[in-house]
Amino acid sequence: MSLIGWLFGANAGAPTDATKLDGTSEAALARSLSTLPAGEWGWITFAEARTSFSPKDAKYAFGETDDDGRKAIESFAARHQSAFSFMPVEGRVYFARHDD
Repeated sequence: MSLIGWLFGANAGAPTDATKLDGTSEAALARSLSTLPAGEWGWITFAEARTSFSPKDAKYAFGETDDDGRKAIESFAARHQSAFSFMPVEGRVYFARHDD
């Protein structure tokens, strides 16, 4: 799968045993993500992601018109050597650290 597909969840199923990460703030998520073993997935709620990364309301967060929200979460993931995947049906955003 391409890096873009992996980042945005194309062809990816939601991990059933993923860890709930602390998504109360960007700093808390960074701390929580740093304890996650490389390659394992953890998640936060879509609402937590929106609060930390998107200026849009719940209906539009991370959608086609939310360039700022997408850039913010992409930047966070890059700074913390991780990938992310939106799972809107579940109301979750998944993160996985990588060793790069």
